[in-house]
Amino acid sequence: MTQAAAAQLATCMETLASKIAARTARVGIVGLGYVGLPLAVEFAKAGFSVTGLDLIGSKVTAINAGDSYIQDVPTAEVRALVEDGKLCATTDFSVISELDTINICVPTPLRKTKDPDMSYIVSACQEIAKYFHPGMLVILESTTYPGTTEEVVLPLLAQQGLEVGRDFFLCFSPERVDPGNPNYQTHNIPKVVGGTTAACTEMGVRFYSQALEHVVPVSSTQVAEMVKLLENTFRMINIGLVNELAVMCDRMGINVWEVIDAAATKPFGFMPFYPGPGLGGHCIPIDPFYLSWKTRQAGIEARFIELAGYINGQMPHFVVEKVQNALNDHGKAVNGSRIHILGVAYKRDIDDVRESPALDIIHLLQRRGAIVTFSDPYVPMIRIDEQMMMATDVYDAVSEADCAVVITDHRAFDYALIVERAQLLVDTRNALRGMTSANIIRL
Repeated sequence: MTQAAAAQLATCMETLASKIAARTARVGIVGLGYVGLPLAVEFAKAGFSVTGLDLIGSKVTAINAGDSYIQDVPTAEVRALVEDGKLCATTDFSVISELDTINICVPTPLRKTKDPDMSYIVSACQEIAKYFHPGMLVILESTTYPGTTEEVVLPLLAQQGLEVGRDFFLCFSPERVDPGNPNYQTHNIPKVVGGTTAACTEMGVRFYSQALEHVVPVSSTQVAEMVKLLENTFRMINIGLVNELAVMCDRMGINVWEVIDAAATKPFGFMPFYPGPGLGGHCIPIDPFYLSWKTRQAGIEARFIELAGYINGQMPHFVVEKVQNALNDHGKAVNGSRIHILGVAYKRDIDDVRESPALDIIHLLQRRGAIVTFSDPYVPMIRIDEQMMMATDVYDAVSEADCAVVITDHRAFDYALIVERAQLLVDTRNALRGMTSANIIRL
């Protein structure tokens, strides 16, 4: 590095570091969903002036009115921060010209071919590049494949001739949001951060340390990107294992839940995972395929990931088979039967239906001619095959149904009353643990 470049780096680092330390840095969050809004709130609570950017006008309007649309973010917190002038939102990306930091928290879905869809990241970076200026810190949080930060984001931001690590700072930090978790939320989940250069990593650590409890620096953006994929691939493969075990135990007449509970008494060398109707949420069903796609580019076949993905993807079909067999044993066909689904969120006690297996199960049952209804205390309506379905009263619907199916084990359900009223009840979550009745069919 030349003397002039070193001086430029020192100036940029000193200026931004002093702003961060004094909490006068102006913070921008692009994407105000399950990741972006909680992060914006934490930095606003830490004393920073935070501007959220999102293309969805209804989100911007809600935030500026002091209303939260994210279950884990209390409206009272949002309203207090908006009234205090610490939090606002806009659809106008020109505000970036006034900001010091940007966190990119946009969706990263898979295409139908299970290839990564980078369009949201590219679009966000293209908008940021229009108003980009020296001295900024940019952090990508969207889950993606290793190499994205340097291969996709960096070229878009450096096209004006700015040098990363000298004129601006670029990092990757994987989001670790767990919706509905009462113990671990944005402020106390350890935050991994890796920079494009050592100076970038240092700046990322300084930034997150102002608002979050524990920051974990790693040596590169690629390491940070791989961390998130390892975490969710580990979970997906182990869930695939117990899902396969559940199918095996079903064929052999063994209670898989009892097997897992007994195995979990071993104080070492075993970590319990539990079967279910399929994977849901934005992370576990999707993230491992980013890794699988990337390894294919390197000529490596990710066999564990592909196999676990197939097994998990078959679980909605297995649940429908269980329902069909249960009805057959009671002299009924799926076609024409009234089937009630208990819970459509992808996991307990949240309102998120992204990738929920309940949607696939409803679709499969309807294709077989079933008359399907659902209840969920957190989800008032869902869309199946372009048709809207409205939630119904759970206890009346269970009483009227030929078969009820527990897909999401919300604590709000009175399971004793459900067992009492149901003619037939298929439990895919072990929600009826300890209950015995001739009408209960377990996964």
